[in-house]
Amino acid sequence: MSGSSPHSGELLWCAVPVFNNRDTLRRVVEACRAILPKVVVVDDGSTDTDVGRLLSGLDVVVLRHERNLGKGRAILTASRFVEQQGGAYMVTIDADGQHLAEDLLKFMPLVEEKGTALIIGCRNFNTANVPRSSRFGRSFANFWLLVETGQVVGDCQSGFRAYPVRYLNQIDFRGARYDFEAEVLARAAWAGLELRCIDIDVVYPKPEERVSSFKPFLDNLRLTAIHSLLVGRRMLPVRHKRLVEKPPGLTPSLWRHPGKVLGMLLRESATPQGLALSAAIGMFIAVLPILFAHSIVILYVSLRLNLNKIVTLNVQHLAMPPFMPALCIETGYYLRHGHWLTNLSFATVFHQFSARLLEWFIGSLIVAPLAALLSGAVMYLVATVVQKARSAHGAKQGC
Repeated sequence: MSGSSPHSGELLWCAVPVFNNRDTLRRVVEACRAILPKVVVVDDGSTDTDVGRLLSGLDVVVLRHERNLGKGRAILTASRFVEQQGGAYMVTIDADGQHLAEDLLKFMPLVEEKGTALIIGCRNFNTANVPRSSRFGRSFANFWLLVETGQVVGDCQSGFRAYPVRYLNQIDFRGARYDFEAEVLARAAWAGLELRCIDIDVVYPKPEERVSSFKPFLDNLRLTAIHSLLVGRRMLPVRHKRLVEKPPGLTPSLWRHPGKVLGMLLRESATPQGLALSAAIGMFIAVLPILFAHSIVILYVSLRLNLNKIVTLNVQHLAMPPFMPALCIETGYYLRHGHWLTNLSFATVFHQFSARLLEWFIGSLIVAPLAALLSGAVMYLVATVVQKARSAHGAKQGC
């Protein structure tokens, strides 16, 4: 069997969820079966063919949902089956032929019997026929995972993944369709699993030949709902159920070494994306009229979202009075009255405090997002330049 390894026995399975992919399914399954001896296909209520008959003659397991329950439910059905059979990991591959079965070989060295990593195949988009929606969708999903977990992942929308089934089967999910693939990454990270990435290739057919089960309106609505749920859950001061304990962070004994503490804080979310998000959220909160509580709120949000606390706490100084509150008050006044407040002074603010506070709040709804975007963009550019400079310096040192 080509590609055989200790992991390609009982430990590693390939799972193929399918819904109405009769033209590509057998070819995909044959290619997977040529690499891994354990393959399970979950027919999620297909109506275009008899999947069992289509795959007749192949030494694979076929499970069936009598009606379409969604890709997420198909993955969980496969995961429970794999664990029951003694498998440790399950690699999911889409049935539409976009993924290359030979990339299964890239996953094999990374899976272990007691592994705690969820491994994601990051698609190479430097190829033909990549839809714009796929590029945007990947960036959109990556951003929200960063907000929900503080982790940077290169391709949150890839369906080519390796799941440690005993952990996956212990997590509760709300999503059942494409929203599941967004939810599972966040909840796996909260549970303590490591999110790892490997590079894979992808094949996109021409637009007229493309078959997709993605329903733009309904599935985007589901994705919006699940991300809203995940961010809301993340903000609650309630500890997530952990399946894998991570090493302790700032322990009481560590505070005796301020230099180490500062070093840890500086390294938190220190990627360009993480620093940009930290700057943006710190600035957004700093502009809001939450009098005398900015630092407390910023610190709380930083803790909940795993942001860089040094950045979020310090960026608020850019929004200190008088400029930013005055800008918000002027904007709010204009929105209320249709003209600018020409006599903005200490007296007009504090003698008419309730009116000015309302205008500050209204104006902040405009100014805060703009200031956050500007701060995040500047931080991203600066961090990217510094990162490239460090990489270039490291390369020279290594020569």
